[in-house]
Amino acid sequence: MRNIIKPSAAILALALSSGQPAHAASDSEVINGFNLTVFGAEYSPFGYQSNYIRKFNGTVRFYIHNLASRNRAGDVKAFILSLNRAIHGLSTTIVSSPGQANFNVYIVDRKDYVSTVKDKIYRNPSASTPGRCLVRTVFSRSGIRRSDAVIVADEGEALFDRCKAEEILQGLGPLNEHPSLRESMFNDRTRHTKFTRFDRLILNMLYDPRLKNGALKENVQALLPDLLRDAKRR
Repeated sequence: MRNIIKPSAAILALALSSGQPAHAASDSEVINGFNLTVFGAEYSPFGYQSNYIRKFNGTVRFYIHNLASRNRAGDVKAFILSLNRAIHGLSTTIVSSPGQANFNVYIVDRKDYVSTVKDKIYRNPSASTPGRCLVRTVFSRSGIRRSDAVIVADEGEALFDRCKAEEILQGLGPLNEHPSLRESMFNDRTRHTKFTRFDRLILNMLYDPRLKNGALKENVQALLPDLLRDAKRR
């Protein structure tokens, strides 16, 4: 069972824009983006890179913990439920208790970020707490077992929107990042704060039922053009 933490980079500016001018990415660029984000992980234990498909099996059951001074649970809930329309093959729901969830989202003020990561995510007072927000994912060759995201709500709308989208989306499977992906949120050098078309194609490819958990990177390459074609059609 692999345990991955994916913190957003500390270099994110507070004055993020709502997006950068986009161009229509070519099929080869999207497939390259899929390979760069779906396989491996930005942060991985002992440097081990898992070059196989990992995603949730069945419905992703979210529980939202609003621990911030301002209640942003409604915004997070709306984004989560919008993924049912945005990502074909993915099913999300909001559950009524943490014990029912396989994806917990903690909304916090900055002053509580470190203690939440240590106490709620790792239950370890000496745990590392990098980044401005983060997601931790536990998975194996049979799929993602659980994810836990921590989103900071009191440092401006741009950072909140970026963290909300990036950490939740990455907790669904695309755990890696790459600085070449200018149309993607999965690149801490970009200023995107919304779910981009580029990333939507990647998630639709990942959650296509033809792509199975545990499938090795080299074994899925021939299928990727078909997955992309159908994702674009949808």
